[in-house]
Parts: sequence; C-alpha cells; structure tokens
Amino acid sequence: MSPTEPEGIRRQSTTRRRRTVRLRTLLIWLAVVPTVAMGTQVTVTAQRLLAQSEKLRSDVAAAEQVGAPLYTLMVDMQAERTATAARWAGSDNSEGELRVRREATDLAAAEFRRLAVDPSRSFSEVTRQLEKLAEYRQRADARSGAADSTLAYYSEVIGKVIQVYQQEFSHAEDAELAQASRPVVSMLQATEMVAREDTVLALAGPSGELTFVGYDQFVSALGAQRYLHEALIVPHLTARDQRFYDRVVGSADWQTKTRIESAVLSGHKDIVTGIRLPAEVGGWSSAHANFSVQMTTLNIDLARSVLARGEAKAGELQTEVAWLIGGSAGGLLAVVVVVFFTTRSVLRRLNDLHERTVTVAEETLPDVVARLQRGQSVDPDALPAVTGDRDEVGRISDAFARAVEVSVDGHRRLAAERHGFGLFASGIASRTGNLVSRQLSLTEDLQDTFGHDEALLAELMRADQLTVGMRRQIENLLILAGGEVPDPHTEPMRVADLLREAAAEVEDFRRIERQALDETSVEPSAISQISHLLAELLDNATRFSPPKSKVVIRAELVTDGLSVEIEDRGPRVSPERYEEMNGRLHEAPPYSVLAQNAHRLGLFVVGHLADQLGATVTLRRSVYGGTSAVVILPRQLLVASDPQAPREIEPQPRVLELLPAPTRAPAASVSSEPAVREAAAEPAPATEPAPEPEPVVHTSAGLPSRRAKAPVAVATAVSAPAPALVPVPVPAARPALPERVPQTHIAEQLREPRAQESVVRPDTATPEEVADAWADYEQGTQTVEEELRRDQP
Repeated sequence: MSPTEPEGIRRQSTTRRRRTVRLRTLLIWLAVVPTVAMGTQVTVTAQRLLAQSEKLRSDVAAAEQVGAPLYTLMVDMQAERTATAARWAGSDNSEGELRVRREATDLAAAEFRRLAVDPSRSFSEVTRQLEKLAEYRQRADARSGAADSTLAYYSEVIGKVIQVYQQEFSHAEDAELAQASRPVVSMLQATEMVAREDTVLALAGPSGELTFVGYDQFVSALGAQRYLHEALIVPHLTARDQRFYDRVVGSADWQTKTRIESAVLSGHKDIVTGIRLPAEVGGWSSAHANFSVQMTTLNIDLARSVLARGEAKAGELQTEVAWLIGGSAGGLLAVVVVVFFTTRSVLRRLNDLHERTVTVAEETLPDVVARLQRGQSVDPDALPAVTGDRDEVGRISDAFARAVEVSVDGHRRLAAERHGFGLFASGIASRTGNLVSRQLSLTEDLQDTFGHDEALLAELMRADQLTVGMRRQIENLLILAGGEVPDPHTEPMRVADLLREAAAEVEDFRRIERQALDETSVEPSAISQISHLLAELLDNATRFSPPKSKVVIRAELVTDGLSVEIEDRGPRVSPERYEEMNGRLHEAPPYSVLAQNAHRLGLFVVGHLADQLGATVTLRRSVYGGTSAVVILPRQLLVASDPQAPREIEPQPRVLELLPAPTRAPAASVSSEPAVREAAAEPAPATEPAPEPEPVVHTSAGLPSRRAKAPVAVATAVSAPAPALVPVPVPAARPALPERVPQTHIAEQLREPRAQESVVRPDTATPEEVADAWADYEQGTQTVEEELRRDQP
C-alpha cells in the first residue's frame, strides 16, 4: 500500500544502494591480489625452508655434541648389564669386571648430563632413568628380588637411549635424510638385541642352565635381531656401507655367533628348572667381544654419514630460499609492470567509449526522439554505427550502437502507433458521439412526453443511464488516447454539487453517501475531468462491495488542496496488490498493456485524469477492511465559495429510499481476488455528469429528471485534423410541459406525512431477503473469479 505523497516531493528510498567498484580499482585489485598471494606463498615457503634448514643444523650440532656420549652410554650400560648378570650367576672374576663396567658407565653418564642441557629435546627421559641407577645396583649387589627385574631396568634405559636417537636424529621432515637415518636406528636396535643375547647367556653362569623365561628372552632377541638385519638394515645400506657390513658378517667371529645361536636353539636339553645350554656356548664371549667392536664402527660410520648429509641438505635449503626470493621478486616486478601498462591502455579506451556513449545518450538520442515525436525524419549518419571490431571494447561499442538502433526503431514505431491510434480513436469517437447525443436527446423528449407514467419513466431513466455509460466509455477512449473530457461548464461549481454530479453518473447512486465538510468551489475548466475521475472511482466502489452496503464519499480542505476520500466495504486486498494498482495510477502504461487490459481500464483512466489535473490518487485499505481511494486536488483548481450559500452534508433525499429501484441485473458482488478492482472501466451503465450546479429535479415518482442540454462535440486525441462531432439541433422553443405535482400518483398510505425519525431504524429485512442478498453476493463473486481465470494466460 502506497501512502499519499504530497505533490512535488519525491519520497526518499529506504533501500541502501549497493556501492559500485570502479573498473580502475578492479584492475588494480586484479594485480594486487595475485601479487600478495604469490608474495605470501613465497614468504611462507621461504620461512618453512629456512626453519627446516635451521632444524637440520640444530640436529647435526646436537648429534655431534650429544650423539657420541649418548652412544657411549648405551654401550657401557649394555656391558654393565652383562656383568651384572654374570655376578648374579656367580661367574668367576665377575666382581672385578662389574666394578670396571660401573666406573665406565658413571663416566659416560656424567658426560651425558653435562652436555644434555637443551630443555626442548627429549634428553630428560634418559636423565630421569639414570637417577635410579644406584638403587638397582644395590639390588644387584644384595641379590634382592628377581634378576629379571634388575636386568629389565638396564634394558629400559637402553631403550630410552634408542628412542632419543629415533626422535631427535631421524629427520622425518626430509624424506631423503629419513631414508638415510633409518639404518642407523635399526642398527642400534639390532646391536641391543645381540647385547640382550649376551646378557641371557651370562645369566646362565658356570652351570649353563637357563630358566624357561630366560630361554624365551634369548629366542625373542635372536628373532628380532635377525629380522632387523634382513628387513631394515641390509636393504637400506649404501654400496660403501654394504661392503663394510659384508666384511663384518663374513668374519669368523660372526660365524661363531651364528653357530652358537643355532646350537642354543636346537642343541639345548630340557631339565626340570628350564634348559641346559650346549657346550658350544663357551666360545660366545670372545666372539662377541670381537664382532661388537666392528658393529660399533659400522654404527659410527652410518651416523656420521647421516650428519654429513644433513649439513649438506641444510646448505641446499638456504640456496633454494635465495633463488626462490630472487625469482619471485623478479616475477612480481614483471607482473606490476604488465598490469600498469595494461590498465592504462584499457582505461584510456574505456574512457573514450564513455565519452562517446554520454554524447549519444545526452545529446543525440533526445534530439532523435524529439524529431520522431514531431513526425520528422532522422538522419542515419547521426547515430553510432557498427564497426565490427573483434576486441572486447569494440564489441561493447558495437553492442551499444545496436541498442541505440533498436531504441530509435522502437520510438519510431511508437510514434507511428500513437499517431495511428489517435486517428482511429478520433474517428470512432466522432461517429459514436453523434449517435449518443441523438440518443440522449430522444430519451429526454420521451421523458418529457411520458413523465406521467411512472413505470415507463423508470425504464426511460434506465435507458438514459445506459446511454450515459456509453458516452463515458467514449470519453475514456479519448482520455487514453491523450485527449481531454469536453467541459461545457462556464461557472465554478460547489464541491457538494460536484459530488452530487459524480454520484449521479453511477448506476447504484442510491448507495452513495455524500459529505462535503468544507465550503469551496472548483474551477469550471476542471469540473468535467474531476467529475469523471470521481465517477470512475465511485462506480468501482459500488460494483465491488456488498450490494446493500454504503459507499461514502467525503471532501474536505487539507494543506495541499482538496481531499476527496471514497470508502467502501469491499473485499480485502493484499498490500502487494495495492502497490501494483497505485503504480498503474501514477505511471501511464504502454499501449500493449492497455490492449491486454481492454476490459478493465478504470485505473488507467483515473491515472490519466489525475495526471492532467495535477492530482494524486492513492488506494489503500480502509478501517472496514475494504478499499479507500484518496484523491488530492491541488489548490490551483479551487475557488473560494460564497459563505452565505447553503452547504449540503446530508445523504441522498429519503424519497429515493422509499421507492423501489428500477428493474436491473444484479450488480457485481465482492471478489476475493485483488484484480477485480481493475475492472472499473468495463462497459457499465452510468449517468451523464450533470453540468449544472443546481439541485437535481425529481419527478412525481421520486426519480431524478435530466435537464435538457445541447450535446457537446467530442474532442480529438491527436493534432491531426479529425471530423468534428455534429451536434444534434435542439428546437429553440418547446411547448410547455404539464406541471407535475409531487405525490399525485402514489398510494394513499404514502401521501400521509411521516414523523421525523430521531434514531436510525433497525434492519427489518426478513431472513429470506438476507438469504437472497447473500446469494447475489456469492453469485457475483463466482462471476468475477471466472472472469479472472479467463483473463489469465
């Protein structure tokens, strides 16, 4: 629902307009965004590579500083574990050997604690385990508890050492270094498995007997070290390390180790407490002492090889970062230069296109349209031509040239269409207007001749209303064609009389209640247009509201002029439909829309009249649920009235309510569709707007009597000459008509005077009458719905 807007004030839009980004900014962003993205990627990559290089250098430094003492600690812990097992088994010279091994372990542990001071690394786990060394040594000396628990402590410390190597020096960030460091960790684990075999055999002691648990430990260690050698060490050795490894495993000591392991597996004897080892076990100690030194040398070589690769890889990463930064900087500079010159060229061409487009839009097209409207020819050279350029800017220019050509062709066809429609409308109006004028004159003569017959007079008034409705349709045709309503008035007319004249043109004028709240008059040149506008709105209100409901029209002075409000109690209309209908009132539609809505042109006619008068018409929902049409007439159309003149506020005379209405077809009832209000311009009977401001004269039957007037020629809609309507001649002097005396032909009961009613009488309609009215209401609703369904495509 659109509110009523004062004339000359444009309502501010509440919708925030979306900000448009300039093309220059878009092109700059097109260069900036990839540049920033590329720079960010380069920065992140460089930082990652530098961090990786720093990590490699840190690992190499830590391995060189802590790796050797950590490996020495592991070897000494393995030797002390074996000596502790021999002391527990009661072997000869085991006590002196254990003392030597403990001193070596203490020296290695002290060196490790002194160097492992970096809190970010996992050296602290080994340090915490070393704090328990004294406690477990006391258990071993006192032989407290089981030997397996004491020896398990040494295995746990050695496992932590191997775990430190795996976490700190495996170089998981680099695949090549990780591949190279894998044999180092696997070799440490294999060396530990061989050391555990040595510890288990030492725990057998001079008796050569093992418990079942000890035998299981030996078998597990043997299987693990063989798997490590075959699956994780040999396949990953370099050619140089492979040759060294082959020399170790091909030595006599290694062969002795392998033979003793096989003998323990297959040549042992089962006893009650466990197993008895074979005699070949006696050669294990000397063989282990020899090949363990060779394996230690191989481990050190593998570790040094990994450290050398890490140092080289760190240097390569720094070189890669330098090349990356240099190449990226050069690429970014090239992108900036290319974008700068490209943007400059594109903007220059677009600026030229913009200037040509503005010239055509502001100068060429308005001049061409004005010439077409005046009926003059247009020079094709004045319009932009299609050049056929293949680049983007050229295609845009050609598209604009085609758009201009199509627009000019459309204006040319529209001008020809308007001219032809005006000629057609003027011709039809001229011929039809003559017939209507003659019909009105004939009807008036018949009214004067047969006015004594109430039944015949009622039918003549019905015919008169139909004829006036035909004339109003002809005036609608002229209005839509751009013409004006003929106005015979020469004197101002009071608003009360103007409302009466507009209501008299509506078929159901008895339902209209008029209220003129202010005393003023209207300029004579605008009386017919205002009366026609109000008649269309009143006809619409009476047609699409309940048959027995009232339609109220009230007029009063407001700040911007005269406000005329027409209120009915018709169907409820949605706000969207009100907005659509108000749009049709405030904007003239093209002829194509008029052609599609030829059977309901009331809103279009009202919009044209409002545009000619400078008035505003707004449709909105009334407090009764129906529709309220508000018309604001500007002050330029008003004339101050004589304050002594009587003003009319009361509704229609009561004498009309006492008489039965003429026989006619049921009025259109209320429709549930909002579009029914657009059918105000359908051919419908109405009464000719009365040009005289005098009160309506009534016959003896209470029907209004039309005053004779000379027919007025219908104005044409175009500037081209059109045949004028020939008025029907009226005799200069008519014979005097018999004077009619009111109430001479009505029943005796109605001649008696009635007392003035002080209160509103209650509705005395019978249930049958109410049912009939409601049936008429539903029948009209169904009729309008069927009409709307036929109108839908």
